Amino acid sequence: MNQSELNEIKEQVPGLLEKVMTLDELTKLKKIYLGRSGSVTQVLRTLRDLPLAERSTLGTVANEVRVYLLDIFSKKEQALEQLILNNDLSKQVVDVSLPGITYELGTAHPLTLVERELVDNFVSMGFTVAEGPEVESDFFNFEALNMDKNHVARDTQDSFYITDEYLLRSHTTSVQARVLQQFLSNKDSQLPIKIVCPGRVYRRDQDDATHTHQFTQFEALVVDKDINMAHLKWILEELITSFLGESYQVRLRPSYFPYTSPSAEVDILHHERGWLELGGAGLVHPLVFERLGLQGKSGLAFGFGIERLTMIKYDIEDLRYFYANDLRFLKQFTAGV
Repeated sequence: MNQSELNEIKEQVPGLLEKVMTLDELTKLKKIYLGRSGSVTQVLRTLRDLPLAERSTLGTVANEVRVYLLDIFSKKEQALEQLILNNDLSKQVVDVSLPGITYELGTAHPLTLVERELVDNFVSMGFTVAEGPEVESDFFNFEALNMDKNHVARDTQDSFYITDEYLLRSHTTSVQARVLQQFLSNKDSQLPIKIVCPGRVYRRDQDDATHTHQFTQFEALVVDKDINMAHLKWILEELITSFLGESYQVRLRPSYFPYTSPSAEVDILHHERGWLELGGAGLVHPLVFERLGLQGKSGLAFGFGIERLTMIKYDIEDLRYFYANDLRFLKQFTAGV
């Protein structure tokens, strides 16, 4: 193919495009000239066999023709697509009286909202948030907390073991043990330690209105010099007053936990519902400090379930509501806490 033939193609194609009415026809026509076996493509492929002078002249014309054809084919394709769109729209009937499609905004889960409020309250008192793994070692989950292999308290946990040494943590107290160990290993650490440990925990339990195999704990730890039960009660009273209101009173009832000594159950008094059990508390057992290499330190700790506290605050009777994904229940908390 010579230069005159290329120019002839350049003049013919616009007329041929005017007759094209569908995208399929356009594709076939484009293939004739610009496809892998198209006439213009073949010219470009055979340029290397021509003498240098002829190759330069014919190559320049062939490239100009190719660029020109690509441009007019593209414009024709856009025109056909717009024509198809206009035809489709002309056949559609739009009822402007129909209601529009609305999308509801999501919100945080009530347990998340309560956890955030609790964290905010404690941060305002100088606490920091500490986190740890949900798959925990037996040492941090039990032994470091004064619960040996045969300790009776392990039976009450009834844990989900993954291997002989690892399990799904049964309480976030394991985070406290990790923080204490980190304190010992860091030479620049200074007292006091003031942390809160929110997080999911797992125990083998039958799901009912007040129990579940997975729930959310919120624990706190304070380590400093000369910590006593008065400090513990003051923090608990500040927590209950800020979260539930001044209508509640706090009572510490003697109890037993291997992690603390002395230990106490934390009860709160409501003017209509009477005394309600909230969680456990006490002074950190000296053996815990000893096992972690922190002899001579003193501290307090307490913990409770966020589900339990949320149920008390909002007078919810069944724990399973939190996990049923019922929007009628969840929408009641869209305004936040």
